[in-house]
Amino acid sequence: MKTKVQKTKELESAQELLAKNQSVIFADFTGVGTALINKLKKELKKTNGVFKVVKKRLLKIAAEKSGLDFDPTQFDAQVGAIFLPGDVASGAGVVYKFSRELVKEKKEFKLLGAYEISKKSFLNAEQFLAIAKLPGREVLLAQLVGVLSGPIRAFMYVLQERSKKLVEAK
Repeated sequence: MKTKVQKTKELESAQELLAKNQSVIFADFTGVGTALINKLKKELKKTNGVFKVVKKRLLKIAAEKSGLDFDPTQFDAQVGAIFLPGDVASGAGVVYKFSRELVKEKKEFKLLGAYEISKKSFLNAEQFLAIAKLPGREVLLAQLVGVLSGPIRAFMYVLQERSKKLVEAK
C-alpha cells in the first residue's frame, strides 16, 4: 500500500504528464513481463512517448484537476497509460505493432482506447485500432503522389505513342 506522500507524488506526476502531452493511450498489460514493457518504453522514446502505470483512481483525480472529462476507472483491468506529445496517430502504430508482436508470443497486451487531450474526446478500442492500422504519414503521402501522378503518366504515354505514329506515317 502506498503512503499518502507517494500517492501525492504520483498524482503530481500524472498531472504534469497530462499537461505536457496531447494524447493518452490506455492498455491492459496484465501478464506482460518487465522486459517486454521496457522494450515498449524504448520504442516509445523514438516518438517522445512515455509509458507509465498510474492508479486509475489517481489518474481520474489528475484528469479532473486538469479540466479533462474522462474516467479511467471504467476499465476493469490494470491500466497502463501511454502519454504522447502529438496526436493519437503519432504513437498508435508503435503501440499496435507492439501488441501484435506479443500476440505472436502468446501474451496479451490489450488496447483499451485513447483520449485526445487537445480535442477532449475519447476513442474506444475499435476507433483507436482503426487509426493504429493506418500506414504512416510518409507512406500515405507517397500513395497520394502515386495516385495524382498516374493520370499524368498515362497521358504522357498516349502522347508518346501518338507522336510515334505521326513519325511513322510521314
